[in-house]
Amino acid sequence: MDSQCKEGPVLHIVVVGFHHKKGCQVEFSYPPIIPGAGHDSNTLPEEWKYLPFLALPDGAHNHQEDTVYFHLPPLDGQQKCVYGVSCYRQMEAKVLKVREADITRETVQKSVCVLSRLPLFGLIQAKLQLITHAYFEEKDFSQISILKELYDHMNRSLSCTALEGSQIYLGLSARDLILHFKHKVLILFKLILLEKKILFYVTPVKRLVETLMTVLSLFPGIIEHGLADSSHYQPRRSISEDFSSAEIKSADEESLSMSTTDITNISKELEGRYDVSDQPDQSKPCNTTLDTHYLQPHAGSLLDSECEWETLEPHVMDEMEGKVDITHLNTFDTDSGLPITVQPQSATGQGMLSSGLVSGLQEDQYGLPLAVFTKGYLCMPYMALQQHHLLSDISVRGFVAGATNILFRQQRHLSDAIVDVDEARIQIHDPELRKMLYLSTADLRFADYLVKHVTENKEDVFLDGTGWEGGDEWIRAQFGLYVHSLLSSALQQDHERLLADYGTAFTSAWKITHNYRVWISNKHPAMANITPGHPFQGQYSVADVKIRLSHSMQNSERGKKFGNAVMSTSRSVVQTGKAVGQSVGGALTVAKSAMSSWFSMLAQPTAPPA
Repeated sequence: MDSQCKEGPVLHIVVVGFHHKKGCQVEFSYPPIIPGAGHDSNTLPEEWKYLPFLALPDGAHNHQEDTVYFHLPPLDGQQKCVYGVSCYRQMEAKVLKVREADITRETVQKSVCVLSRLPLFGLIQAKLQLITHAYFEEKDFSQISILKELYDHMNRSLSCTALEGSQIYLGLSARDLILHFKHKVLILFKLILLEKKILFYVTPVKRLVETLMTVLSLFPGIIEHGLADSSHYQPRRSISEDFSSAEIKSADEESLSMSTTDITNISKELEGRYDVSDQPDQSKPCNTTLDTHYLQPHAGSLLDSECEWETLEPHVMDEMEGKVDITHLNTFDTDSGLPITVQPQSATGQGMLSSGLVSGLQEDQYGLPLAVFTKGYLCMPYMALQQHHLLSDISVRGFVAGATNILFRQQRHLSDAIVDVDEARIQIHDPELRKMLYLSTADLRFADYLVKHVTENKEDVFLDGTGWEGGDEWIRAQFGLYVHSLLSSALQQDHERLLADYGTAFTSAWKITHNYRVWISNKHPAMANITPGHPFQGQYSVADVKIRLSHSMQNSERGKKFGNAVMSTSRSVVQTGKAVGQSVGGALTVAKSAMSSWFSMLAQPTAPPA
């Protein structure tokens, strides 16, 4: 990291444009990406051949402007991921002061992007957005002096010290994430700990990448030091192997199915690297072709109950919780039904860092960040259509990826979980994985605690995310405590009892992941200062039943149907009561009775849907 700081964080300033014949291509780079080439060279190294498609996202013509965060693999001789931030804009060609001969369309689409050694996404985007606006306002894209000045300015103003403060999370609102996904944030958190294949889907790209990176920001140290090995993949031998657009089915076809699971075993680990492929044909245009083997939708029908696993059926939890000695779990106030307030320290300022002996990452005294994004587990905040083959690459053991093209969403068999950001819905097809992700009672308390603190402060000073309790840093500190407590519990002699509060199925699967094996293989003396056990462990009370019932009603298809039926029954009873001359009070009594019946039916244990 020291050498990177001495060299300056910014590698290149790049302009990518859309050519009416050649497609997406690099039009300018400073310093030149290829040493010795001119600033206007569109030649790229093999490892970065997807750069134009990442910087100028698919469907960009539907938006006047957008922002993209993306990762590039290291070049030969380098070991670290390259972080990209791109600001896209389009404008009418007729307003240009200088219109070049190859501009034949009515609109001009270009992106200005920064390639950096450091994951300072929000900081870079804030500066880059202003410069991109000024660059377009010139109405003459040959005026590149402003871009050279941007390169010099960023290398002067940005440094490795920016990784140590909360400014690295600029633009990543943990509060908004909790408000939108509520308890499901914890499910996403656990999915990543299990190193599953996770695909985020939404448009525009800015919302996509910010949501994905905000989830990652909940993991202590992941963004700062845990992504260095997250983009080690090899592109295909030539772009022509990637897509065959003539054979792709219409992206408007939504009648696609749940497929049979095609999930990599969680104990699978890639120890080696694969060979560098041959040089591509750089003359291929943007509308390249794909291997349609991976683009054929699977037969079947999408069940309405696909996400109903989130109901967290009581009988499943009974099986888990029956194994826990509740006489030792006394940190839950059964009288008030409220958890003891947890106020961990801020996650910023991690202290001294050292290179992990096994992970190779910069680790703190607790062994964090966890080595999730290593050994073929990729992080791709935005994935271009030309990278689709990576979803089924045998050298990729898993990924957290973002996509805006519906073709990715349709290929359900290539992901373990698909996160529909718009609807805050997590689609999981494997019943065994669903079972691993059932939230325990302690987990539900933790999630409920977060949601209550965030929603109660929704209309006050915490709107800007700068407050403590209920603010962005507070939320990240809570997840930091969750991870520290989980790790500390795993070290204890009675770890099975302590880990049961995190979910027996979950912890059993987590213990055979790469990140756990790397962490447990080293000693971390500082963990002795961490209290083991779930932060919200404790005896069970009526309050837990209320939380589970509320959770089930709000977040399952069945619960929503019951809720609607209750409301409909209540209205019908009131109207009927008025019609026959009964008092409104009597009618409401009948309605309450009907509602109680519905709730009793809902509370009855049932098996999770297939």
